[in-house]
Amino acid sequence: MDNRQALGSWLSGPRAAAEAAGVDFGYRGEQLGLPEEGPGSIARPGRRIGALAVDWGLCLLIAYGLVADSYNEAAQIWAPVILFGLIVLTVGTLGFTPGKRLFGLRVIALDTGRANPLRALLRTVLLFLAAPALIWDRDGRGLHDRLARTVEVRI
Repeated sequence: MDNRQALGSWLSGPRAAAEAAGVDFGYRGEQLGLPEEGPGSIARPGRRIGALAVDWGLCLLIAYGLVADSYNEAAQIWAPVILFGLIVLTVGTLGFTPGKRLFGLRVIALDTGRANPLRALLRTVLLFLAAPALIWDRDGRGLHDRLARTVEVRI
């Protein structure tokens, strides 16, 4: 492998470097028995971030319109509290938040197929601790999904 190939594989991430070395990791979700594409496949980061942005905006509007006296109070105190409650309640009962539904996503438990309120609570606590931004597995699941034994899929 020349220097350009090595640099290109490093910039493309570990999956590309492994593929250049002849190692096949398979597709995201293969280990979990999920399809590669379409309904039931692992949700991509762009959709997940978009759904979170929609949920954040909704909670900010609720906080500013109903609870807070100022925008700063709404953004710093009430919107995170409302977002926490929204995620726990909706994921724990329906399997999705309004943003996830808009982007065609659902959170499922690996063993039962339905995330219960306790799993949703654990997942949300870890999400608020920024754990998913720090630790990911090869299927693209963050630590919050791994510990709660959940996965976010397309519907």
